Amino acid sequence: MTTISQSVQNFETWLAGQLGADLVKDDLREKHEKMRSDDFVFLRATYWRWCEIIFDICPELASAPEVLAIGDTHLENFGTWRDAEGRLVWGVNDFDDAAVMPYALDLVRLAASAILARNGDGPTVRMIGELILGGYRRGLENPLPVILERDHKWLRKALMLPNSERREFWEKYEMLPAGTEPPPSAYIKALTDAMPSGSGPFVARPRSAGTGSLGRPRFVAYAEWLGGPVLREAKALLPSAWSLCHRPKDVAIHAGEIAGGRLRSADPHYSVSGRILVRRLSPNSRKIEIDKHPEVLLSSTMLELMGFEIANCHSDDAAAAAAIQRDLQARGPEWLHEAARAAASSISAEQQAYARAR
Repeated sequence: MTTISQSVQNFETWLAGQLGADLVKDDLREKHEKMRSDDFVFLRATYWRWCEIIFDICPELASAPEVLAIGDTHLENFGTWRDAEGRLVWGVNDFDDAAVMPYALDLVRLAASAILARNGDGPTVRMIGELILGGYRRGLENPLPVILERDHKWLRKALMLPNSERREFWEKYEMLPAGTEPPPSAYIKALTDAMPSGSGPFVARPRSAGTGSLGRPRFVAYAEWLGGPVLREAKALLPSAWSLCHRPKDVAIHAGEIAGGRLRSADPHYSVSGRILVRRLSPNSRKIEIDKHPEVLLSSTMLELMGFEIANCHSDDAAAAAAIQRDLQARGPEWLHEAARAAASSISAEQQAYARAR
């Protein structure tokens, strides 16, 4: 097994080869600093490394039935959007690394992220596994999108921004500084095509966001339309790190396929064109961050609901869902928290090694 420092170098060499002059080198320096900060952030920043080592940590997961899965699953990979009916929907909102893989990996990575984020407080490791697995089983039996208009009032309350923060949201993007270089024409075209007909002019401005995607170009367009502001974001997509490691012939981008699955109430403004993802940004399209609201993300109700939502994503293929249910029966009740504990321990050790190697 390569060291973590060598793995970082190898991955970023591949990233530079994929992006060429579009690679955002300043973002990579920011990413390295974040990776040294704590192990939960390290997990978020290093999905490719998870792909390299997870079967060394948990070899028993390799035999689980395969499904088109989320891949880079973690506590902060869930958020809200408005569906085609204008309803507020909550669910997984980042599919950049979606790929065909054993279904169990999405569950183990989510549980490992919760173990790392809790810092010794909150639910026990066993409870984390039981809650996620319970929600997942419930979702496989009756998959449904999580609509916040009538149900889940506690979650709607946690996600709604007060007026002051809504104003700050729009002001932040209106005042976002322009880049030193003009954006590549492909991003300008993608943003133009995504704007509502008749919207005003815009300047595509670079945006730095996320953790795992740092280094990839990302641009936002702020425009006026029918008396109010609208926002669109375009960012680069690449083949999943899972495919890079385990299915090198699969260079397809699967984000749009899983995001628009038959059992999800999809965001109509989420679209993939080639290797560019475009989506709408708004105060209604947001996630809960662990450093601001750990009590929400690590609550029993939320962990169970996250497991349920993963099942919604996995249930697009009915045959695969049936195979997963049979596999779950054979694995028994202990496997998830045991695998997540082992994965979290390995991630913590690598994060400490990376921080020391500075």
